[in-house]
Amino acid sequence: MLDTNEKLKYWLELAEYDLETAKVMLDGGRHLYVGFMCHQVIEKALKGYYVSVLADDPPFTHNLTILARKSGVLGTLSDEHKDTIDLLEPLNVEARYPTAKDKLLKALTGQRCISVLKRTEALFTWIKARL
Repeated sequence: MLDTNEKLKYWLELAEYDLETAKVMLDGGRHLYVGFMCHQVIEKALKGYYVSVLADDPPFTHNLTILARKSGVLGTLSDEHKDTIDLLEPLNVEARYPTAKDKLLKALTGQRCISVLKRTEALFTWIKARL
């Protein structure tokens, strides 16, 4: 059984790995997966935050807003960080089960993915600074 610090380390290491994966996907032009991986970064960071603050296992959800609310961090997020969560929220399901793949690929241009990645990095850095 992992203690709280080990669980936090687990979630943050996964988030870091996913951040690097998002960068590789961007470099390779795999834009659909840049959005998905950015969602994963913040999901895992929020699960790490949840573990750190509540000393309990995070809920089984991919919903970033629910994770932020249940961990108690939602009320401390800036409007920009809340907007980032809103931006990333649909990219988890849409990337995994793209019912409108062509439409999504058109929306996730290289420039847009660069922006999504920068916003993800900023929010991830902010979350880690609170741990």
